[in-house]
Amino acid sequence: MDRRSLITSGLATFGLSACASSSNAPSQGPDGRPVQTFNRDEIVNATSDFLGVTAEAAGGAIERVFRENGQPTGYIAGEEGAAAIGLGLRYGRGLLYMKGRPTQEVFWQGPSIGWDMGGNASRCFTLCYDLHYPDAIFRRFPGVEGSAYMVGGMGVQYQRADGITLAPIRAGVGLRLGANVGYLAYSRVRNVIPL
Repeated sequence: MDRRSLITSGLATFGLSACASSSNAPSQGPDGRPVQTFNRDEIVNATSDFLGVTAEAAGGAIERVFRENGQPTGYIAGEEGAAAIGLGLRYGRGLLYMKGRPTQEVFWQGPSIGWDMGGNASRCFTLCYDLHYPDAIFRRFPGVEGSAYMVGGMGVQYQRADGITLAPIRAGVGLRLGANVGYLAYSRVRNVIPL
């Protein structure tokens, strides 16, 4: 083998390995930092521990969300209360977790309207998609919800705004039945007025 073909094959091998390593690198957020995600096992374990359900029950709810959206960039673990008689209100608070970012306290509140009656208290585990930095959570997220709580229940809903998707998984107790449309406003401080 002559020197020219040896150098050419070496450069080709180096170029292929560089391309392979760059294609496996995580995507970058708007601030240029790599976006780190949570895998299915991390989320199932965190959900089952926080909601107090079995890994199988948590896995069933999470499987559909992962199939539709992939791996989340963060999650919020918190509690909330809601009540409605046609018009409804929801208030909650929790902690936002993102890899490589400090944990941040988050509050949410919002109105709803629809064929909806009753009240419930829930633990809420919200998966966050395309949330590249913590401050991007502070906005309004519209959503549609259907609830059926007869003492206990577990459900998933989607909220979307500005390319960010939130998937709250709620496990709670109460007496509530119906469907509604509304929004949740996420904030740094608790707001009594839910607008």
